[in-house]
Amino acid sequence: MPDNVSVTSQVGQTQGRRILQLAIPAFLALIAEPLFLLADSAIVGHLGTPALAGLGIAGAVLATVVSMCIFLAYGTTASVAQLMGAGRPADALRQGIDGIWLAVLIGAVSTPLVLVWARPLVLIFGADTDVVDEALSYLHVAGLGILPLLVMLAATGVLRGLQDTKTPLYVAVVGNILNVILNVVFVYGLDLGIAGSAIGSVIAQVFSAVWLVWAVVVAGRRQGVLTSWRPSRAGLRSAAHAGTPLLLRTLSLRACLLLMTFGAAYLGTVEVATTQLAMTIWTFLAFALDAIAIAAQAIIGEYVGARDVLARQQATWMMVRWGLGFGVITGLGLAALSPFLGIPFTPDPEVRSALTGVLLVAAIGQPIAGVVFVLDGVLIGAGEGRYLAVAGLVVLLVFAPFVWLAVVGAQSLIWLWVAFVVAFMGSRSVVLLRRVWQ
Repeated sequence: MPDNVSVTSQVGQTQGRRILQLAIPAFLALIAEPLFLLADSAIVGHLGTPALAGLGIAGAVLATVVSMCIFLAYGTTASVAQLMGAGRPADALRQGIDGIWLAVLIGAVSTPLVLVWARPLVLIFGADTDVVDEALSYLHVAGLGILPLLVMLAATGVLRGLQDTKTPLYVAVVGNILNVILNVVFVYGLDLGIAGSAIGSVIAQVFSAVWLVWAVVVAGRRQGVLTSWRPSRAGLRSAAHAGTPLLLRTLSLRACLLLMTFGAAYLGTVEVATTQLAMTIWTFLAFALDAIAIAAQAIIGEYVGARDVLARQQATWMMVRWGLGFGVITGLGLAALSPFLGIPFTPDPEVRSALTGVLLVAAIGQPIAGVVFVLDGVLIGAGEGRYLAVAGLVVLLVFAPFVWLAVVGAQSLIWLWVAFVVAFMGSRSVVLLRRVWQ
């Protein structure tokens, strides 16, 4: 028995080190990525509340398009990791290349559609005329960044599947610094307003996409298996088929987030500006908590490929415990800083006041979020895309009535965020835990 305990302890320590080796660079990269949004919000926020609200609506449109394609990163990570775990590195790289080509095709189709339909998409939110004008000024430029953003997702997924989370970190840090510099130059130096912020972000996104693709080329040469960059029809079909359940899962979850923007827009300009800032901060923390989920996708995917059930179970519950602990830490930090976080982003006292209460509610949801994001990563790594698609639909059906009650019934932004934490995050935790326990 002591020998068994010792072996189990050593295995746990080894898994813990592997998780940290992947999660720490992923954590730093993931908190750097939403700094694109934080930088945009801080710079645009000082142009006025309508500009900030316009950024919130335009950002919601772009985030919807890009997040629908998150399977390019998540699905590619899982499939590449599974093939590497099965000892098939050539097939793993081939799968990754086809994922990048799929990103190019989707971006080439979606970019002109977003640009042509920009006004109808913005008008759906029912915002005031000045807010609509600001949103269109941003979206008409930022829409050009869709293709490089999708390529970034796919290339990052390949590298994560190869258990390289350091390169995406370097790209995120340098790209974010470039984004901030360009935003300041275009918005204030050249006086281009909110459109200048979009120009700076697009340039930074193109730079980052090129760097990440080159990193995949280098990784393939290092593996000695990268032979051709030509797209494979069979590979494209396979990547699209594998990504369809994750696309459906993302659509339903994104619909929930859009309901938040719709609800805030219904309540007023201050409310939608407040929700833009709160969602930006929530996203920042979500990406931080999602670092363990990134490790989960790669590690669980490898164990699935190697058919190591025991290691998979041990790693899963270790990461769930870590996610819960980190969620408690981020929740306490968010609650403590809530009265001050609005200061860098907006001079509007109404928005600052509303933001404090909303962030206190969001702080309560952080431990739940920590568990949810880890379980999401575990199930993606395990190839449970179909279950996640159904679970996302269930969450949407649970969440939508609570949004209606908060907006139409209570007419309160605070209650809208209570619905977000309890009905959205709470129901996600239930359906994901149910699957893991089966």
